[in-house]
Amino acid sequence: MNKDYLGEFEELVLTMVGILGEEAYGIAIVNEIHERLGREVNLSAVHVTLYRLEDKGHVKSRMGGATNARGGRRKRIFTITNAGLAMLKNMKEARIDLWRMIPQLKYSV
Repeated sequence: MNKDYLGEFEELVLTMVGILGEEAYGIAIVNEIHERLGREVNLSAVHVTLYRLEDKGHVKSRMGGATNARGGRRKRIFTITNAGLAMLKNMKEARIDLWRMIPQLKYSV
């Protein structure tokens, strides 16, 4: 598994984990992506991606408390790690460098 590369969906999910902080769990990420980007994503795809990001060391997880709203079930809360933050920063810098190479965008980035 390549820890030095994130696919577009991995980057999106990792970004949402960073945005949501202590509220970063599966359905909250799905809802945030839909609200902010108008993009429909599958909850299962988000869960698989979160576990892959955890394997890569970009997020860590813990079990939250059980709630009546969830029928007594606990939710897995994800938080971004320092490695995850560094990955997002590196990806942003690399994209900005590439955007600056596009003549039409050279001075607007």
